[in-house]
Amino acid sequence: MRFAFRFRLIPFIAALVLAILGIALGNWQAGRAAQKQAVQEQLDARAAEPPVALGPPITPATALAYRRVTVTGEFVGTWPLFLANRPMAGRAGYYLVMPFKISGSSIHVLVLRGWLPRAAEYGKLPAFDTPAGTVTIEGTVVAGAGHVMDLGEAGALAPNAIVQNVDPAAAARATGLTLQPFFVQQTGPAQLGEALQRVWPSPSGGIDKHRGYAFQWYALAAMAILFFVITGFRSGTRKSEAGTSN
Repeated sequence: MRFAFRFRLIPFIAALVLAILGIALGNWQAGRAAQKQAVQEQLDARAAEPPVALGPPITPATALAYRRVTVTGEFVGTWPLFLANRPMAGRAGYYLVMPFKISGSSIHVLVLRGWLPRAAEYGKLPAFDTPAGTVTIEGTVVAGAGHVMDLGEAGALAPNAIVQNVDPAAAARATGLTLQPFFVQQTGPAQLGEALQRVWPSPSGGIDKHRGYAFQWYALAAMAILFFVITGFRSGTRKSEAGTSN
């Protein structure tokens, strides 16, 4: 049997586009996996370090990222915020965010206090308790509270507001407080009778998922090229055999 290859422009362009798309998306997913792997390594390193006391000096979020901290002060009970669309174990709910005044200063930090279930009637705020007076809490420094898609135009920040997302800069403008440029994700068990749950999702979660997606996109690129080559040889061979028989 004589093998011949027939080059066809349109299948070549289609295969090339699919291959480029597959490689580009595969690289993106592989990059996401690498980023999350780096976060996991940083988390592991920070977890081995003892907690540090968070003081009033304004500190960049990168300097304390994923660092375990303790902070002493008082919750600003008049400014709770509820981050919507934060499900847990299949249940709809909110993250409760409150400013926390650091003792001996006018500096505050936003504390992610925990998760609360959403009531059946949307807009009805869940009940929670806030410790009175000076307390010491433990937590982990995180740059953000996790971003979800904004459903419609974001509403103005106000006490007891239900919002999709919040960042320290926007909270500082709304509250008039001087805030650290990060959150403290409170850890430790809830107090007796406290409704808050503190099972936080890992920022490094989904590494294997991204690697799996990367493999699928690379496989698509390889299949597009392989399909073009095989069909080119088949078409060329049939044409060659037809010419020989004539």
